[in-house]
Amino acid sequence: MNSTVKNKLVSISFVFVLAVIFLLNLICPSQDLSFSERRKLQQFPAVTFSSFLDGSWIDKFEKYSLDQFVFREEFRTLKAAVLFKLFRQKDNNGIYLINEHVFKMEYPLKERSIEKAAQKLNEIYDYYLQGMNVYYAIIPDKNYFAAAQNGYPCLDYQRLLELMNENVRNMKYVDLFNCLTLADYYRTDLHWRQDRLQPVVAQLAREMDLSPNLAARQYISVTKYPFYGAYFGQAALPLEPEELIYLTNATIEDAVVYNYDKKEYRKVYEAEKFGQIDSYDLFLSGAVALLTIENPHAQSQKELIIFRDSYGSSLAPLLLEEYQKITLIDLRYIATHKLGEFIDFKDQDVLFLYSVLILNNSEMLK
Repeated sequence: MNSTVKNKLVSISFVFVLAVIFLLNLICPSQDLSFSERRKLQQFPAVTFSSFLDGSWIDKFEKYSLDQFVFREEFRTLKAAVLFKLFRQKDNNGIYLINEHVFKMEYPLKERSIEKAAQKLNEIYDYYLQGMNVYYAIIPDKNYFAAAQNGYPCLDYQRLLELMNENVRNMKYVDLFNCLTLADYYRTDLHWRQDRLQPVVAQLAREMDLSPNLAARQYISVTKYPFYGAYFGQAALPLEPEELIYLTNATIEDAVVYNYDKKEYRKVYEAEKFGQIDSYDLFLSGAVALLTIENPHAQSQKELIIFRDSYGSSLAPLLLEEYQKITLIDLRYIATHKLGEFIDFKDQDVLFLYSVLILNNSEMLK
């Protein structure tokens, strides 16, 4: 085959491939969600004269084209596989793997953010919590257990703890770092596993003067499969799914949860949310500004308030045996000055429970 014929065949093949892809993009229906990326996909933008003039339509159309491109997921997987397997790149957009565990880099330490987080805790104490039993605990992210040992950049965790302890006032620090290992976290997700939190519950019980038998309570384990964590989609690799196990008993099953966002009563575990865009939302409905859990079997009148992020959703049910009522507050979704409109602060135990990821990005706390 001479070079002229070869060039023509290559050109024709290239044009044919482009034409096929173009036609597929025209005829394939738009997708609403990307389950792997856990987000809504851009839809075809409305055509208006003003949007053409200011250029916003073109910007939205470009995002739409990228989001709705045929075989998009397959191309993402191919790119990730080439970077990791062929080029031996250590990470892909901050995502890296060690022994089937998926990690997302969190670096560098933002000292000003840590100080602002401490100031936020102090602000809430001064405004609402004076004279109450107040504690704070920090949840290490997965990088704490593997990043430095494997040559990846990581936070200076000792400096983070120093900044918090130097700046937080009138609260007792509860150390959870020694209660956890990498095995206590999901392989494909950032969160800890509820079925492995007994050491955390025991530590909180010791430091908060709770029942010493709290961590030894009996539960029924319920297994859900397959669980694809948040990092599964971000890694864009053909990884094995894992199990999500939640713990329940009569106290948890009979508890009444009030969701202030939805203005309705729910259950502690919403099994129907498993398999949706974020299966971790099974725990207390996921991201909610304000929740209360009431325990009809309570042996005391004690109440607990937890200022928390998403990690608290799976821990709170394990503390329920000790309290008549637990209130969970997520300051990412409700402003501090609004709390008094919903909560009567009086004589409750109070726990600030935040992950390193929130403290290092504390601008999201309102």
